[in-house]
Amino acid sequence: MPAPPSSSATLTAEHHPATRYGPALTLLASLFFMWGFITVINNTLLPHLRSVFDLNYTQTTLIESVWFIAYFVASIPSAKLIERVGYQKSLVIGLLIMAAGSLGMMLAASLPSYGVTLAMLFIIASGITLLQVAANPYVAVVGKPETASSRLNLVQAMNSAGTMLAPLFGAYLILGRSKGGTATAGTVLTEAERLADAQSVILPYGLVALVLFVLAIVIARFPLPAMGGATARLAREERKRHSLWNHRNLVFGIPAIFIYLIAEIGVANLFVNFVSQPDIANLTHEQAGRYLTFLWGGMMVGRFAGSAIMQKVDAGKVLAAFSIGAFIVMMITVFADGPVAMWSLILVGLFHSIMFPTIFTLGIKGLGPLTEEGSGLLIMAIAGGSLVVVQGWLADRYGLQTSFLLTAVCELYILFYALWGSRPTHALPDQHIE
Repeated sequence: MPAPPSSSATLTAEHHPATRYGPALTLLASLFFMWGFITVINNTLLPHLRSVFDLNYTQTTLIESVWFIAYFVASIPSAKLIERVGYQKSLVIGLLIMAAGSLGMMLAASLPSYGVTLAMLFIIASGITLLQVAANPYVAVVGKPETASSRLNLVQAMNSAGTMLAPLFGAYLILGRSKGGTATAGTVLTEAERLADAQSVILPYGLVALVLFVLAIVIARFPLPAMGGATARLAREERKRHSLWNHRNLVFGIPAIFIYLIAEIGVANLFVNFVSQPDIANLTHEQAGRYLTFLWGGMMVGRFAGSAIMQKVDAGKVLAAFSIGAFIVMMITVFADGPVAMWSLILVGLFHSIMFPTIFTLGIKGLGPLTEEGSGLLIMAIAGGSLVVVQGWLADRYGLQTSFLLTAVCELYILFYALWGSRPTHALPDQHIE
């Protein structure tokens, strides 16, 4: 598989003082914020589109599946683009792709069209994929390998800040300005009301497009440190003597990322519909969208806390503890009702917080010159979010609350990975930038 050339080992070719990377990491944190923000707008967009297009749960979660299929489709082309035009230009292109997709969402709302909406969300997600292929492994290798999980959790906290604010933005500008968003559960909208509701996404996506264009200009003009490319060229012969599949932490880490995304996205996308139910919290979609902020806020708090904890405690042990906590609260969500079920579902955000960055850094540990390929495979595994449609099918067939048993099973695999699957085999010298 073609590797994301500037995503890992290629960044380590030149020795730069650590101080040179501080401003770059700060700027990259803004990218983490924006792609988190845009991704989580979907959590308020989905119940909105469910109302506008009169969708069942399977059709609703298919929208998010298209979003995450983009990670699988766009990952390899993103790697080739980075190799061709370089790290900084690729970031700019990624932001412009996202901005174009946001403008396309305004067109989809004007029509309105379910098909065009799917296409535009795919374009936005493709732009995010390009940013992810470069940014996640870059942060992981800037500094000592033993603190990589701590460092990526810290920067990912900015991603969580974006995810925490997005529900407020979406609840106010999308759900709060639509008939479907402010109506009680079970309200049937007229055709005219659905058409009017579709228009409510024009303003928020216009604002998002503007911010992305501005950020693209800032990135283009910012003096990012030149990332060396010598390592990839020098290590090419050495790589032939090694196999990715000899590294247990990567082999089991790829499905760990894939399965984790099923859990995270399933919870986030069905949260509004779940807590709106009469026997849970009996809220309007707008009100439920505001509570979603607590879910993502818990992820931000957990990542800051996890970053500090992992300075002193082994990352695998922390991941195991968080996966046990996630399993417990998901079982409460399935079998409780009323506010208890709602708050237990909110609490899973705290336990999910460290999972992606920690699995990612454990997955690339000890890959040495194979880090590029391993990073690319882990980013492709984000496509696991596309299987949220399975939970949508379970919700239609067995009930929304029962469908969260799928999430609980996912937490058990993460526990397995933390306790055994993440232990490196055939470890090679770590690549990092001091």
